[in-house]
Amino acid sequence: MSNDKKRFILSLIVPTILLFVMYAAKIVEVGFNISLTHLGNYPMSLKGLQGILLMPFIHGSWDHLLANTVPFFILCTALFYFYQKISFRVLIGIWILSGIWVWFGGRPSWHIGASGIIYGLSSFIFVSGLVRRDNRLAALALIVTFLYGSLVWGVFPDFYPREKNVSWEGHLGGAVAGIIMAIYYRKSGPKRKIYSWELEDDDAILEEEYWNTTDTSN
Repeated sequence: MSNDKKRFILSLIVPTILLFVMYAAKIVEVGFNISLTHLGNYPMSLKGLQGILLMPFIHGSWDHLLANTVPFFILCTALFYFYQKISFRVLIGIWILSGIWVWFGGRPSWHIGASGIIYGLSSFIFVSGLVRRDNRLAALALIVTFLYGSLVWGVFPDFYPREKNVSWEGHLGGAVAGIIMAIYYRKSGPKRKIYSWELEDDDAILEEEYWNTTDTSN
């Protein structure tokens, strides 16, 4: 098995486990006809403090969970594939920071779902790609943003009617957390691929500088 294939398979483990827990939670809710919303994040309340960790595992409906499944799986897999050495730290950082943001700044209601993590992963990969000047990472985040639909507008409350009960605070908190992680770890993780023509350009610049600084007079 090639290293790239092995690396890809390993990058699937954490996203798969996390999605398994999300689906298990929803199956328990449906199977026992109960609601686990009380495990979500309720701002500025001790009863909702556990939601900082548990909020992403709870979803209001199957549609809610299914909508989050593909972008979460793709982005989380990309994180563990491209950022092997710092992937756990980045994911945990986004998870905790977005949850804390909601707990301190969210509306007084139960906030649930993995959308905040999705926004965090997307903003991390996109900003990290820009900071590192790595077009692969920036393009990947843009593609997922396009596939996910209203990812960008989800951080603004006016784009969601109140009756939809969408946690734009979680979206915004995740996006900010992703940016913070991208800047903090800007010198860690994958290095930008250097192409042959860039090396040729560098050689040409060095040669020009050499002749400009060399005394050619006889």
